[in-house]
Amino acid sequence: MTTTKTVGSGKYTYEMDEHWAKLPGDWKMPACAVYGDSQDRVYCFNRDPDHPVMIFDREGNYLSSWGAGLFLFPHAIILDKDDNVWLVERNDCQIMKFTPDGKLLMTIGVKGFRSDTGVDNTVFSSTGYGDVTHGGDPFNLPAGIAVNDAGEVFIADGYANARVHKFAADGKFIKSWGGPGSGPGEFNLPHGAWIDSKGRLLIADRENDRIQAFSQDGDYITTWPSKLIGAAVMYVDDEDIVYVAEHNGGLVSILNLDGEILAQWGDLTHRSCHGIWVDSHKDLYVVEPYEGSQGRTVVKFTRKS
Repeated sequence: MTTTKTVGSGKYTYEMDEHWAKLPGDWKMPACAVYGDSQDRVYCFNRDPDHPVMIFDREGNYLSSWGAGLFLFPHAIILDKDDNVWLVERNDCQIMKFTPDGKLLMTIGVKGFRSDTGVDNTVFSSTGYGDVTHGGDPFNLPAGIAVNDAGEVFIADGYANARVHKFAADGKFIKSWGGPGSGPGEFNLPHGAWIDSKGRLLIADRENDRIQAFSQDGDYITTWPSKLIGAAVMYVDDEDIVYVAEHNGGLVSILNLDGEILAQWGDLTHRSCHGIWVDSHKDLYVVEPYEGSQGRTVVKFTRKS
């Protein structure tokens, strides 16, 4: 059964569909991240070990899946300008690049290696960021990823670290920056990353409730003025409109590139918002729970004309 309701305001008003994804048989989709390709096919990264990458069309019709047995704890997904699929495997501390149909092209990180950040590396906790005493090398439970047009890779390494790492297109390490704290250039769970049209690297600094902007060489530029309750991940469209999933507040916020909020909706029944993507029709796909659901799924928000 399709359940819809209206959310948002003004030009950013949407119809919410909690049952958008049409899954085969009795499949489940415990989603953690969502993104789409140049043809508006929707890739859902989830924690079903048999079908971790599921692909749908815009209407939610299932197309295919891949990745069985490859992931211990799926966490984040993006697609680059060539539709290569980049996945963050959190607990194995690896970043993987695939073709759209699931052929592995590159891996960054040594499987299972966790750097020294002061935390107990025998514990795989989603709250380990609170025990970080110093920034460490790549990686210690990485969270988010961005890729620029030159293929350089930026990793928000946050669950047991407090750093951003930069890699060349061939996967070679370039540099890291950041450390634990709440000052400019410091992090408390750097969780999401995005490169905007100004060339700035935006970092969703989740437990500091903010988005910070850096140069791609790691120079601090600014912190956005709007408080975002657990900013987890963001997507910026071709009109420079920013869409943010707020993990701790259960909110979806829409902002401009100055960090000013244009629209916002949600509440704690949607707490644990964890992924967001916008298709070419300006419809939203958000990873979130909803009242009555069992865990997170991908919810579609169709923009009203």
